[in-house]
Amino acid sequence: MVKRILAWIALALGVFALAAHFVTPWPSVWAIRAVFDSGAATASAALEKHLPGNVTTRSGVRYDAADPDALLDIHRGATADPAAPTIVWIHGGGFVSGRRGDLTNYAKILAGRGFVVVNVDYTIAPTATYPTPTRQLGRALAYLEKNAATLGINGDAFVLAGDSAGAQIAAQLATVTTAPDYARRTGVAPTIAPGKLKGALLYCGVFDVTSLDSDKGGVLGWFVRTVTWAYSGSRDWRSVKGFEYLSVTPHVTAQFPPTFISAGNADPLAPQSVALAKQLADQGVAVDRLFFPAEYRPQLGHEYQFNLDTAAGRQALDRSVEWLRNLSRAEVPPTDGPPAAI
Repeated sequence: MVKRILAWIALALGVFALAAHFVTPWPSVWAIRAVFDSGAATASAALEKHLPGNVTTRSGVRYDAADPDALLDIHRGATADPAAPTIVWIHGGGFVSGRRGDLTNYAKILAGRGFVVVNVDYTIAPTATYPTPTRQLGRALAYLEKNAATLGINGDAFVLAGDSAGAQIAAQLATVTTAPDYARRTGVAPTIAPGKLKGALLYCGVFDVTSLDSDKGGVLGWFVRTVTWAYSGSRDWRSVKGFEYLSVTPHVTAQFPPTFISAGNADPLAPQSVALAKQLADQGVAVDRLFFPAEYRPQLGHEYQFNLDTAAGRQALDRSVEWLRNLSRAEVPPTDGPPAAI
């Protein structure tokens, strides 16, 4: 009898979840969050053994008094160059998951190479829809610039960094900052002067939503449908006015800052990074790219750079650090970095 009741309960919950999927993205969002949060925790734990001992952290700094999600952490390497740009890292998570704590260990490792790294929280979808996170990160930049002396950071030079969805937000904020017409079209106002944005460090991002196939079957199609619905606020995301400006690749200009960009050879989003790198280079922007040949093994999936137990992950970190140091020395990074050969 008890088994029969439990079976009916399970069936009812299944029917409810299926029905709910057609009126709200929440059931699918919860499923994605569970998977992503588990993966982020595993990746973070694997970085513990790589943590440096020369980093101090100031946690839970509020960058907007009116926003409960507006928190950031500041990680400072003992050898941080005061003249080096402040690295502002925006976490990924498909716009529907993630938190700044997911990046704490990687941010500390990067800071230990001689930088100040700020990792920032923003409100994830569907609680907040596009372009709320971009506006929040703009306010974070304004706060960091205004309070630089108190925080002990360089408020005259910033690098916007991000992974996955965070790379999109970083690239969009960089475009808003450097392309006035695009800022007007998006309705997102720049919060710092273009000259203070010294670079963009972009990993595994989604840079052209119009090329995503939400009609595709399988897990990837389900994921794209869920994320675009949650972030746009509409199941028919293509009809949402202004959502097309989530795509930054068609709108970057020659004023976009010098950029380091990378993705793994087995990442389904890798073509988006390749396309953005080409568009930036065509505009005359200095681009350092780290891509891998199709035959490279082991294959490198989404967010490959966080695995420092692999040669590719270590190369990505080393190349990022070299590029950042070139920025600190006011050297122009090469248009194309050396080929990825590990």
